[in-house]
Amino acid sequence: MGLVARDDGWRVPDAMWERVEPLLPPRPWHPLGCHNPRVPDRDALDAILLVLRTGMQWNALDATGICTSSSAHRRFQEWARAGVFEEFWRQGLVAYDELKGIDWEWLSCDGEMGKAPLGGDATGPNPTDRAKKGRSGRSSAKAAASRSGSSSRERTSTTSSSSAQRSKAS
Repeated sequence: MGLVARDDGWRVPDAMWERVEPLLPPRPWHPLGCHNPRVPDRDALDAILLVLRTGMQWNALDATGICTSSSAHRRFQEWARAGVFEEFWRQGLVAYDELKGIDWEWLSCDGEMGKAPLGGDATGPNPTDRAKKGRSGRSSAKAAASRSGSSSRERTSTTSSSSAQRSKAS
């Protein structure tokens, strides 16, 4: 068993489950039939909502006993692709609009996507391509001909000392 052994008040209420269940896609077909029983959808939703409400990591679900982290995350991705969460959100907005009314003319949204405030021309080009002009030496024919990839043909301390030792030995 895990940390969550009974209904702790964080489980999906019956009224909410009745609205979510029809939105769920049909169970995917498996070539081996039911080799392992699939985690019940309601348990998977409990686990998904626990992660979303608390901000806990998916892998921490294993300790709760609701369902495994891999099952919950796989189901989350499956339902997100199927548009389950967006449709549930849309239905909630419609229901609230009918109940209380939403004044759509006085909506606001806050956020910004832009460049970093201290960025600009003074920062210079991206570090990965600063001061590079044209093709790199790695892609040249001369570098490809060398086993080490070095374009230099000069003797190094290793090659000059080894050739000196060979000439002394003969």
